[in-house]
Amino acid sequence: MPFCSQCGNQVDAADVFCARCGARQPNAPVRPADPFRSITPRAASVLCYIPALGWIFSIIVLASERFRSDRVVRFHAFQGLYLFVAYLIEDWVLKPMFSVVRHVPLNALIQLVLFGIAIFMIIVTASRDEAYALPIIGELAEKSVSEK
Repeated sequence: MPFCSQCGNQVDAADVFCARCGARQPNAPVRPADPFRSITPRAASVLCYIPALGWIFSIIVLASERFRSDRVVRFHAFQGLYLFVAYLIEDWVLKPMFSVVRHVPLNALIQLVLFGIAIFMIIVTASRDEAYALPIIGELAEKSVSEK
């Protein structure tokens, strides 16, 4: 069992500070630097809406300690995740259904609308630090943000 370098009190090997005098221990494990300290909340919000990759950034933002108390960034992260789920529903459910009807390009229209929504969210709302709620997806995101 090691001892405090300042007062000689017995400390645990994992202790960062001495319980008696509060001195930092030289052999204490150093906490890793926050990898998100250089990312602004606006950039984190924008990254959540990038088509095909936004879901990864959304999960990272939701898991990071830095944005845990920022409701706007968490709203954009949840809304970006739900927008990705809409992409998946279109690709896995609607696309096979509409492939039966070959003359109606409804699948391409839905993909274009979802892409347009993502671009709208990047340019108009997330880049201006606004929390614009999409009709169904936004309500789910607001509920998700309010739950802890």
